[in-house]
Amino acid sequence: MPAFYFDRFEHRRPPEPVPHSPARELLWQFLVIIALVLGANYIRWRWTSSLNWEALWFAIPLAVAETLAYVGLVLFTFNLWKTRDIPMRPAPRVIGECIEGAGEWGERPITVDVFVATYNEDEELVRLSIRDAKAIAYPHPLDLRIHVLDDGRRPAMRQVAQEEGVGYITRASNVGFKAGNLRNAMEQTSGDFIVICDADNRLFPTILANTLGYFRDPDVAWVQTPQWFYDLPEGTPLPQWLGERLGAPGRLLGRAVERLAGPVRLGEDPFVNDPQMFYDVIQRRRNWCHASFCCGAGSIHRREAVMQAALRTYATSVDREVRRFVRDVPDEQLRADLGDAVRTQAALEQELTPYKFHVSEDIYTSIVLHSDPVRRWKSVLHSRVESKMLSPQDLLTWMIQRFKYAGGTLDIALRDNPLLGGGMSLPQRLMYLSTFWSYLGALWNVAFLAAPILYLFTGIAPLSAYSGAFYLHALPFIVLTELAFMVGTWGVRSWDGKASYLSFFPVNLRALWTVLRGEKIKFHVTPKERQEGSFLHLVYPQLAVIVLTLGGLAYAAWRVVVQGHAQELPNLVVNVAWGLNNVFAMLPLVRAAMWKPSEDGAVGTQPAQQPA
Repeated sequence: MPAFYFDRFEHRRPPEPVPHSPARELLWQFLVIIALVLGANYIRWRWTSSLNWEALWFAIPLAVAETLAYVGLVLFTFNLWKTRDIPMRPAPRVIGECIEGAGEWGERPITVDVFVATYNEDEELVRLSIRDAKAIAYPHPLDLRIHVLDDGRRPAMRQVAQEEGVGYITRASNVGFKAGNLRNAMEQTSGDFIVICDADNRLFPTILANTLGYFRDPDVAWVQTPQWFYDLPEGTPLPQWLGERLGAPGRLLGRAVERLAGPVRLGEDPFVNDPQMFYDVIQRRRNWCHASFCCGAGSIHRREAVMQAALRTYATSVDREVRRFVRDVPDEQLRADLGDAVRTQAALEQELTPYKFHVSEDIYTSIVLHSDPVRRWKSVLHSRVESKMLSPQDLLTWMIQRFKYAGGTLDIALRDNPLLGGGMSLPQRLMYLSTFWSYLGALWNVAFLAAPILYLFTGIAPLSAYSGAFYLHALPFIVLTELAFMVGTWGVRSWDGKASYLSFFPVNLRALWTVLRGEKIKFHVTPKERQEGSFLHLVYPQLAVIVLTLGGLAYAAWRVVVQGHAQELPNLVVNVAWGLNNVFAMLPLVRAAMWKPSEDGAVGTQPAQQPA
């Protein structure tokens, strides 16, 4: 077995889920209610008392942006409102414990198919995933079948599968990309449950023992486990970093900061890859209404649910096509006869897609299942990490992945919006709306980035005055919001998420523009090795924000100090704080463009040279 860069990280263990504290949750809810009330009052004041009537071209777009951002804040609050974990249940002994009315055949052992989807990844990397899957343990007899789903049709990959004694499934084309690969595998397998893995997805032995118990509820369609990147740079703890420079006072200062803000590591995770905020907070807090969505790798699916939803969607599509064909026929009997005649042809033209053929097949399939008006399928976010993966190791790879996420989600929202129909409950619709809204946030984030730059260079303010009334309405809202979300997300890094949300605006805007133009979001396989080269060109928009903001600060300071425009000082104070916040939010992405691995930790999944 060749050596890989990540071999030295094999000893790492995933973090435990953030412990649920009812007292902290109650404090979070109390603080955020106050923040939302203050926010509503601020938005009221902005529209009724603060607009600069001499610059409505500036004042109104900014007020609209603030209003839309407040709507996003309300949706995000709803998402984070409470943690209600689905209790883990004992691992089922036989399939009858997971299906109602199974009868005598329900006494057989459970059958599980593990799908390891691959396209062009290193065969030896896939071998590691196969071996970890083979090590899965279960307290009862289990029929475990592991299959390599090779869309690259590689003889070397077939040989690895044969050597490891697992199944090898391929196909003649790549239609449907990953979703098509999964459909092809489903047609050739028969397991009761399906575990979906990417090529670098290394399952822990406990994954089935800890998750199949959820399927004792016959309405649970899938269980998503958190994805954990075990190769992230760990950085240096703040007390240690300060201690190396300031001695004992630095260590004391670092401990004091961490006591207030939680653990702080400098140089950690340069690409903000750590998904703990997403899984342990956002997804986990959707459990109470069964609205967590599938994220592909590390998920376990009930075959019955996937196939039943696919068949219902197929039948609906056929009926829709028939109605479209005969809708202009005036005679009722003729319309019925013609409908019967074309139904067979319509059925042949429609495809049965257990996993939707889409760049975001995971969330799309989740929506199909959650929207089922008959079965009301449930989903579960299992809070414990049950596998490990490799993270994107350069900015180009990171942006390919994020563009795919943004474009796929926006494509669903704008072309096949699930909020307007189907069988979702109101809380589920609001959870999905929160997801869609977050990607639209790039539109108003542009206004927040441009507003201080416009003021600093022109002296034109969007408010009638940055007077005492502004501070009275804005400061309590901002302070309470920050305090509330610090409590509400305690135990995970939240600033990095907020900074990347603001700095990611160019990719989200490009994704939105691609969807609006009617272009199809292309499926790009995320590279598993570091891409070499300079990536500064990827952050030109962020660099422009930094340069223009700092240039505007210098120009505005010169205007106030040298030219004697002292009356602008109150406006300048607000925009300096605003502009610097934007600059600090852009800097992590710029640093990521210049980041290179340390000499003792070359990044990439290509086999490293063995020592001589």
